[in-house]
Amino acid sequence: MGKTLHARAINASRFNAVAYCSCACDKVGAVSDIDAAESADLVAAWRELLARHAATACALDRELGERFGLGMSEFEVLERLAETLGDCPGKLRVQELGEKVHLSQSALSRLIGRLEKGGLVERHMCTEDRRGVFVLLSDEGRQRYQEAKPLHRSVLRQTLVERQPSCG
Repeated sequence: MGKTLHARAINASRFNAVAYCSCACDKVGAVSDIDAAESADLVAAWRELLARHAATACALDRELGERFGLGMSEFEVLERLAETLGDCPGKLRVQELGEKVHLSQSALSRLIGRLEKGGLVERHMCTEDRRGVFVLLSDEGRQRYQEAKPLHRSVLRQTLVERQPSCG
């Protein structure tokens, strides 16, 4: 199971890197501007970032899954909804949510479907724009998020601050 989660984390890292790159590529200098030592340092830093992301994602998926039946991405969606303020707290358009959690539209749709089936979120059509769909955090979803949040923060502390190994 750890290898599967590790592979998912690396794939997510690649997706996030592509999303970031679409904004940052125009600021990157030509490859010839980088000497061999700097290139080696950059590759080492990149690999360290990937390893930390994979370890953190693996630990979050394992711990949240075992204790709360949530994966890392499910928790992230619940958290983004819980953090939403304004006229209707806990409610976001699917498109906005996708931008915040860095998932493709199809991956997010499947994830929302799982959360909806579990009673953690509800989908609602936008009354102003019938093409728009909102996701609303349910009371059960808010409760599950609040219960899982301390564990989430603990795993982040262990893997990102204390740098404890998390998956084998």
